[in-house]
Amino acid sequence: MQLRAFLIVLLLRASVAANFEDNFKNCYPNMSGFDVCVREGLNAIRGYFKSGLPQYNVLPFDPFFVKEITASRGVPNFGFTLILRNVTETGWFTSKVTKFVSDLKNYKVVYTQSFPAKMLTGNYEFKGAFFSSTITNRGKFTLDLYDLIQMTTVTKLPGQKVRTQMDVQSIRDLKLHITNLLFGKKFLENILDKIINNTWQPSFVITRGLINELVSTGFTEIFDNAFRNFPFEQIFKSKSSIS
Repeated sequence: MQLRAFLIVLLLRASVAANFEDNFKNCYPNMSGFDVCVREGLNAIRGYFKSGLPQYNVLPFDPFFVKEITASRGVPNFGFTLILRNVTETGWFTSKVTKFVSDLKNYKVVYTQSFPAKMLTGNYEFKGAFFSSTITNRGKFTLDLYDLIQMTTVTKLPGQKVRTQMDVQSIRDLKLHITNLLFGKKFLENILDKIINNTWQPSFVITRGLINELVSTGFTEIFDNAFRNFPFEQIFKSKSSIS
C-alpha cells in the first residue's frame, strides 16, 4: 500500500508539472513571438500563485510572506530607518501581466503587471535621528493598493542570485492605516489617519522611491529562493532542439 501511495503521488506531481509546462510549450526563445507567448502563459498559470509548484520547490505567492525588510534614508544623526517585519501580501491571483520583454543575452526580463487590488499587512519599526534627538516607534500597518500597475525587472547572471527591481507606475487609490503612529494618542492618530488617506497623492511622489526599495528588497529574497534552481531550460527549449 505504501508503494502504491508513493507511485500515485509521483504521478500526480508529474501531471501537475506537465500541465504547468504545457502553458509554455510553444514559447521558443530563438523565434519571434516568444515574449507574447510567455506573457500569455504567465496569465494562464495564475492559479499556481495560490498552490505553488511543489515539484519545482516554488512556494505559493498568494499570499506570500516576508520576514523582514529594511530601508534607510539620510546620513548619521540626520535620517531614519524603516523596518517592516512579518509582512503578508495578497492580490497576485487576480493580477495580469500586460507586457513582457526579454533580454536573454543579458539574462534579464522586464514585465508590467496590473493588480485590481493588492493588500499588505505587517509590523513596522521606525528609528529616526535628527541632530541630538532620536525617535523610535513601532506598531502594525495595513496597506491596500487599488488598480496598481508596477514594472518588474528580473536579472539572473550566471552563478549569481536572482535580483529584482520593482517600479510602481501608478495607483488609483490607497488606504494606509498605522497603529501607534503618535505613541498611542488615539484622537490625534485618527485625525492624522484621515489626512494621510485623503491627501496621499502629493506625498506619493516623495514616498514612491521608498516603496520601490522596500518591495524590491523583499522580492529579491523571494524570487531568489523560488527560482535560483528553477529549470528554465527544461521549459523553454529552442525550436531546433525539439524538432
